[in-house]
Amino acid sequence: MKVLLVNGSPHEKGCTYTALSEIAMQLEKNGIGSEIHWLGDKPINGCTGCGACFRNRNGRCVFGEGDGVNELIEKINAADGVVFGCPVHFAGAAGNLHSALDRVFYAKISFAGKPGAAVVSCRRSGGTAAFDDLNKYFMISSMPVVSSKYWNIVHGNTPEQVRQDEEGMQIMRALADNMAWLLKSIEAGRNAGLKLPEPEKRITTNFIR
Repeated sequence: MKVLLVNGSPHEKGCTYTALSEIAMQLEKNGIGSEIHWLGDKPINGCTGCGACFRNRNGRCVFGEGDGVNELIEKINAADGVVFGCPVHFAGAAGNLHSALDRVFYAKISFAGKPGAAVVSCRRSGGTAAFDDLNKYFMISSMPVVSSKYWNIVHGNTPEQVRQDEEGMQIMRALADNMAWLLKSIEAGRNAGLKLPEPEKRITTNFIR
């Protein structure tokens, strides 16, 4: 089993990476593999609402070959669980991760049943708003949300300061333990013949007739 840890920070080895590395270390102790995937520091455009992904129904963004979005979709598809991590920018998730995830979740037909978790890094505040923001991607996609013992937030302005946040590091380890437990439970259920619920045909309701 493998968990994809997405580093949505423009800094490859910064505070977000430090938090994700703690998760990766704890996952390994639980016998779960992981990969930290950095989105990079080049701009990622947001979704244009062109609708091509719905028309094509191929689980890909028509603009996603040049900026790594389709690569990210492929990596999420191949993973058993995902963790999206990023710094806080103006009490929200970093722009590149937000832009990428908007396109990933529009283009991909379904991530149903794949456990997901969000992790945010902040100097002082805004963490809970960004954390709530990222969790919405899971909660509208039939993805089990993996929790910890508190909000999945680390504090600090440098990797060294993040490592000094002992409570934050413990929260990351607890998150990894819970992710490992859930993945193993899902595997046990699958081996016992338990399948995902059969979805109903989607109903979309507009409020203006």
